[in-house]
Amino acid sequence: MSGAEVSGAKVGQALPADPAEIRALFPDEVVTHAHVRDVDLPGGAGTLALITLDNGFDHTKPSTFGPSGLLELNDAIDAVARRAGRGDIAAVGVTGKPFIFAVGADLKGVGLIESWDQAQAIGRLGHAVFRRLGELDVPSFAFVNGAAMGGGVEIALHCTYRTISAGVPAVALPECFLGLVPGWGGTYLLPRLIGPSKALKVIIENALSQNRMLRGPQAFELGMADAMFEPADFLEESLRWAARVLTGDVTVQRTPPEEISVADWDAAVAAARFVTDGKLHGAAPAPNRALDLVAAARDRTRDEGFAAEDQALADLIMSDELRAGLYAFDLTQKRARHPAGAPDKSLARPVTKVGVVGAGLMAAQIGLLFARQLEVPVVLTDLDQARVDSGVGYVHAEIAKLLQRQRISADKASRLTGLVTGSLTKDAFADADLVIEAVFEEMTVKQKVFAEVEASVGPECVLATNTSSLSVSAMASGLAHPERVVGFHFFNPVAVLPLVEVVRGAATDDATLATALAVGRKLKKSCVLVQDAPAFVVNRLLTRFLGEITSAVDEGTPVEVAEHAPDPLGLPMSPFLLLQLVGPAIALHVAETLHAAFPDRFAVSPKLRTLVESGKTAIYRPDFSIDPEVLAALSGGEQPSTADQVRQRALAGLAEEIRLMLDEGVVAAPEDIDLCMIMGAGWPFHLGGITPYLDRTGIAEKVTGSRFRPA
Repeated sequence: MSGAEVSGAKVGQALPADPAEIRALFPDEVVTHAHVRDVDLPGGAGTLALITLDNGFDHTKPSTFGPSGLLELNDAIDAVARRAGRGDIAAVGVTGKPFIFAVGADLKGVGLIESWDQAQAIGRLGHAVFRRLGELDVPSFAFVNGAAMGGGVEIALHCTYRTISAGVPAVALPECFLGLVPGWGGTYLLPRLIGPSKALKVIIENALSQNRMLRGPQAFELGMADAMFEPADFLEESLRWAARVLTGDVTVQRTPPEEISVADWDAAVAAARFVTDGKLHGAAPAPNRALDLVAAARDRTRDEGFAAEDQALADLIMSDELRAGLYAFDLTQKRARHPAGAPDKSLARPVTKVGVVGAGLMAAQIGLLFARQLEVPVVLTDLDQARVDSGVGYVHAEIAKLLQRQRISADKASRLTGLVTGSLTKDAFADADLVIEAVFEEMTVKQKVFAEVEASVGPECVLATNTSSLSVSAMASGLAHPERVVGFHFFNPVAVLPLVEVVRGAATDDATLATALAVGRKLKKSCVLVQDAPAFVVNRLLTRFLGEITSAVDEGTPVEVAEHAPDPLGLPMSPFLLLQLVGPAIALHVAETLHAAFPDRFAVSPKLRTLVESGKTAIYRPDFSIDPEVLAALSGGEQPSTADQVRQRALAGLAEEIRLMLDEGVVAAPEDIDLCMIMGAGWPFHLGGITPYLDRTGIAEKVTGSRFRPA
């Protein structure tokens, strides 16, 4: 057969659309080939036809499925189906190239789809091909040897059995993160395999938590695989296990979906819907479509479940949400790896030891990150031994937790623990290649710290500041070598948020900048190069956004109204939850800094000042209701606004500020603003970048007179 027919268990059933027409949609597809070879199974279990998915590139270009790849896989399955029907083989297996199983649909082609019918055809083609693996005359096995995402997970779900390598770094169904649903069987097969609660953790919870990935052992623990083996001999052990399954020596026990009560199934869906509503407030359609599909999966037939996925996939492929999500995804995968304006990488100097000035929580988090990712000695200093001991103790305790959770080996835990030490004097930095300060956000304090550090370090040591709002240029102005000072602004929590704003001061030289960017890459952070301007990018925009909302409260808008005004955007947290996370005192300090720089646009809220002076550090009580004393401090005023007015005011403020930042050259292009807000502030993927959103809604043109990006 040449791809013109597909069978399920049999040969002869037509494909859901004309293959030539489908292929024509993706003329530049990187085709994932399906190579078939026979493997003699041990113990006389027979012959297994092994299909290896491989696009011909190394692991830097993962295998994906476009129309031509699906049709080639269909041809391979058809060939093994004929042999299975004749009794020539005992089983069929699917595995991937080194380090990669498969990572799903070729999303580059989405923008080429012009109609709902074309979108549905893609969904139906994936179903028609993948489902054959579960409908052969012999059992099928997925040997998940490497990263598996989206359609890569789904092709494994269609198989009768699955093994997974303990070394697999990433297993995920990221579709809801992008604005899609798992549309090639995921919403039907996964809940019926592992139950709705666990399935929704993968489909919804992980996807909406910045696309959290599972490692191989976690996927195995959830029941997504039937057996797990070590990477060194994964395929050999998987084949031995498959032979034992075929001979009856191993029996895989599973709970049929019909044995899960309707009440339990509905309760799992309701719990996931509650979480989704709390995160998105209905702002993104994809998660709710996925929830609806999972809710119905218990009682639907396979044909009904797949047909419903086809329709949902087609609807969402044609949506603005997906286009926005793909723009955001492309930014985080490409532009984040190649910062605009970066100097030549060859100028970067090696970093073999790191000093951290400060031993508070932020400093300790930074020290832990450097130790884990660079695996070089890290020394923390502070004003007294108790603070030093506390900071070093925090790092050591976090390493112990990683060991307890089996995230690292005992040898690595011991090595990392030994790398992190403390000192009361900055003489310990004498042989450091990079020293970063994370002390109190006060210019005179930071200038004093850098003067002391400069007196202790070598001539090429990079001096980095984690300041969130102060001028890097001013901080370096009194030093003998201001050219080696650079801003290196992390976001809290350091281990979670992927952004580092790398700030070029007036005197910062290219070697310093190149070193900072190289270190950022080794820390597995996405770096955006920004110029030295008050509060840089993320904090400047968040302060403007929050400032417009608190100004509305100052004028008399009830806190409850202002609190929920941004809900339709589906932001990761409400404005006052953000205020609590940042800390009212820090938020006030940043507002004062920006007010000093731009008094006409950044107000200092008198109510926020009163709140800080009262000593309140939390906005909410443990039950997440707003503290009555906070409510009292924020009440009063005679010009209340509606929620819509507050939201439009805040968005208009963002549009104005972004235009000014671009005009000032704070970053190279609107894409850098978008990247900063996505990776540093959690701007939702379903909205795309902030600049295309402001363009799309007309706010940019209304406020600034022009769009940020070409139409």
